[in-house]
Amino acid sequence: MSRKLASALPAHRVEIRLAGSGGQGIILAGLVLAEAAGVYEGRKAAMVQSYGPEARGGASKAEIIISDSHIDYPLCTRVDVLLAMTQEASDAYSWDLKPGARVLVDRDLVSHPPTSRAIALPFTATARSRLNSTVAANVVALGAIVEVTGLISRRCLDRALQARLPADARTLNKKAVSLGIKLAREYLRKEVAEEAVEPRTEDM
Repeated sequence: MSRKLASALPAHRVEIRLAGSGGQGIILAGLVLAEAAGVYEGRKAAMVQSYGPEARGGASKAEIIISDSHIDYPLCTRVDVLLAMTQEASDAYSWDLKPGARVLVDRDLVSHPPTSRAIALPFTATARSRLNSTVAANVVALGAIVEVTGLISRRCLDRALQARLPADARTLNKKAVSLGIKLAREYLRKEVAEEAVEPRTEDM
């Protein structure tokens, strides 16, 4: 099976789960993604959130359904896209992945992804080194999700971020989205290059 993951998800109903810990902006990322799809892309979208009692460090999860038709059940049952920003989130929320689901993890915080096909990218480290702000890691991750899945356009994601976040954060978040897209694009380009040099079984 090809490891190229850049094609858009074709399903009329796509289930997305964003998971991490309190303080990583998981709920905000879910709201932005749902609004980008529902308000600016013109699709149906629903979001359900949950989080632990701790302000920081507790579990945090957002589930987003994006559909072309009415959404009668807003919870994920077979996850198409998983973002895990911590190892705990990866362990707790990866049990119902669809075969071939897109899985993105923070490379430095998730040492054992739920699948060998997970896209491991340095979301937090990139936000820290390039933006001097680890709180922007969630937006870096959103940029990567957009690039990997093709679910929504960059333009609609930018509009949703502008509407949801303070005006003085717009420049930072546009940079964060660009960084996420670049990280994913470079990863996928490398995957394609490695696949091209792998020997075919019939040649062995």
